Amino acid sequence: MTNSKITRLKIIKPVRSGQSTEQVVERVYELIKQEALKPGDRLPPERELSKQLGISRPSLRAGLGSLISMGVLQSRQGSGTFLVDGPPALDSEPLRLLAQLHGFSFDHMFETRSILEVGAAGLAAERAEGEQLATMSEEIAEMFGSLNDPQQFLVHDVAFHRAVASASGNPTLATLVEMVSTVLYERRRDTIARAHDFNEAVEWHRRIYRAIRARKPEEAREAMREHIMRAQRAFALEERQQASRDQREHKV
Repeated sequence: MTNSKITRLKIIKPVRSGQSTEQVVERVYELIKQEALKPGDRLPPERELSKQLGISRPSLRAGLGSLISMGVLQSRQGSGTFLVDGPPALDSEPLRLLAQLHGFSFDHMFETRSILEVGAAGLAAERAEGEQLATMSEEIAEMFGSLNDPQQFLVHDVAFHRAVASASGNPTLATLVEMVSTVLYERRRDTIARAHDFNEAVEWHRRIYRAIRARKPEEAREAMREHIMRAQRAFALEERQQASRDQREHKV
């Protein structure tokens, strides 16, 4: 990003204190629109961007994390945060509304995810390029670095799956994976703090990555299938714990 672009950030109104992560995300979208940033452009450093936008660093970090999970931004270890250079993601809002209207269960969503992502992993093992493999490796490293931060762990978890879908070489498949994963992300970020074993999750991501890197499609599909099945069980447990907690609070 050029210095002139950074200077022009001052025209954006600061975010009022107490605004939600969603409102911070809107401000970042506004930044993207006003600056006409192109795919692949790097955002200013976190400290500078938070100052320019009048946003606290924790709020900015949460907002950027949401944008990363939605596929708008990508965090690259040691390099910064960039606008994703790849196929656009479809808006998942219609899917969320349909889920509420027709009672899509999260079991249905995980089943859909398995159908899409198992196939994507197999294709990635056949087609992944060096940069895409590097992105997967970076996201795994970030997951290791976020074992004590559930929200950040979830961000990099979703980003890894997005990288696998992108490496399939099929932008339609990658976009469908994006839609489903965004809906699941938005629900899981409310329950992720009750997750029990991030180490096991990281290990399954490593197995998927290694199979893709070794060009072993069947192993990649099997590892992805097992990982999603385990993730579904973990999510169900978190949901039961949330329901139990809500019942206790209701009785008080």
